[in-house]
Amino acid sequence: MEAAGRLAEYVWEMIWPFGVSDLIDILIMAFIIYRVILLTRKTSSGGAVAKGIFLVLVVLWLSSPSVLRLNTVSFLLGRMVEWGVLALVIVFQPEIRRFLEQMGRSSISKVFAQQEKQDSLDSAIQQTVEAYASLSKSKTGALMVFERKNMLEDAIKTGTTLDCSVSAELLKNLFWNKAPLHDGAVIVRSGRIVGAGCMLPMSGNVNISRELGMRHRAGIGASEQSDGVVAIVSEETGSISVAVGGMLKRHLSPETLERILRNELMPQEQEDEEPRFKLSALLRGRKGEKADVEEDNRK
Repeated sequence: MEAAGRLAEYVWEMIWPFGVSDLIDILIMAFIIYRVILLTRKTSSGGAVAKGIFLVLVVLWLSSPSVLRLNTVSFLLGRMVEWGVLALVIVFQPEIRRFLEQMGRSSISKVFAQQEKQDSLDSAIQQTVEAYASLSKSKTGALMVFERKNMLEDAIKTGTTLDCSVSAELLKNLFWNKAPLHDGAVIVRSGRIVGAGCMLPMSGNVNISRELGMRHRAGIGASEQSDGVVAIVSEETGSISVAVGGMLKRHLSPETLERILRNELMPQEQEDEEPRFKLSALLRGRKGEKADVEEDNRK
C-alpha cells in the first residue's frame, strides 16, 4: 500500500504542473503534425519522402554512441539531417506556400473563397460539357483531370503550367490535333486550368479492354493513383468516358457527363440518399441511350 501511495503521489506531481500553456503547446504541435501528414498525402511523392526520412532517423539512432557507436555513420547522417531540412523546404515549397496562404485567410474570406470556388466549378463543368459535345462530334481526342483532395503536382510539372478559367473555346483549341499540347492532359484545380499537355501515369491493370488506347489507360491510371475525376473523349470513336477510382464509364451523352461531374465535384447539391457515380441511377428513365460500363477493379 505504501508503494502504491508513493506511485500515486509521483504521478500526481507529474500531472499537477500541467496548465493552460501546456495544453496550447500540445494543440499547436498536434495541428502541425496533422498538417504535415496532409502534406505528405496530397503529393504522390510525399509518402516515399516520409518513409525515407523515417529510415534515416532510425539509422541515425542506431548509429548513435549510446547504441552501436558508429561514429562516422552518425556524423554523416547528422550533417545530412541538418541540410535535409532545407532540402525539404525547397521540395515542398508550393505546398508550404499554399499552407501559409490558407493560414493568413480570415474565416470571412474563407466563406467568400468557398462560394467563389463553387461558382468556378459550376462554370468549369458547363464549359467542359459544351466543349466535349463539340469534340465528340468531330472525333477529337481529349483528356481532362478535375483535382479533388489529391493534388497532381508531379503531373503538372511534366506539362505547361497555366492559370486560367475553363472555357469551351480554350479547351477545343488545346485539344485541336495540330496544337502543341493536344497529346497531354488538361488538369483543373478549383475550377481553373493549372496545367496542359501533362503526362499521366498509365494504368497497370491487365484486365482493361484491348479496345482502349493510351489516352483511356492514362485516364484510368490517374484515377487509380488519385481521387481525381477524369473526362475522356476517344479520338477513334468520339465517345465520351469518365474514370473515377480506376472505374471507367463509356459511351456517355453530354447530359450524363454533366450529371456525373456535378455528382462527383459538387456533391453538396445532391440529395444525401442519392448514390454517387452509379451510371444506372443516372440513366434511369432515359430511354434509348446506349451506355457501356467497364469496371476495372484494382487487383
